[in-house]
Amino acid sequence: QVKLVESGGGAVQPGGSLTLSCEASGILLEEYHTGWFRQAPGKEHEGVSCISATGSLIKYGDSVKGRFSTTRDGAKNTVYLQMNNLEPNDTAVYYCATTNQYSKCLRPSEMKNWGKGTLVTVSS
Repeated sequence: QVKLVESGGGAVQPGGSLTLSCEASGILLEEYHTGWFRQAPGKEHEGVSCISATGSLIKYGDSVKGRFSTTRDGAKNTVYLQMNNLEPNDTAVYYCATTNQYSKCLRPSEMKNWGKGTLVTVSS
């Protein structure tokens, strides 16, 4: 059974940092492209980042470029999202999911194996 579990969310003040984890079981993340997404209250899912199966390609959504970074630890079968200089607009539930097509990796409709998400709240 394929399962992705996100963790690391919490409450942080503007300008702070958090690191989210996406741990997989039932699949090897090095065989899939893994994306991070978020959904703010009342809004649709937004693509945040994607790391390719080989780890050699990474792309980010425009709203997080320069502030967020994605890495993968193959030994732990886990993908991370390092979030720096957080803003109130970053408040959302963050999810990870996988796809076989890197070109479509920031499109929520093209993703599979969604986790249940972890809540990030940025507020003073």
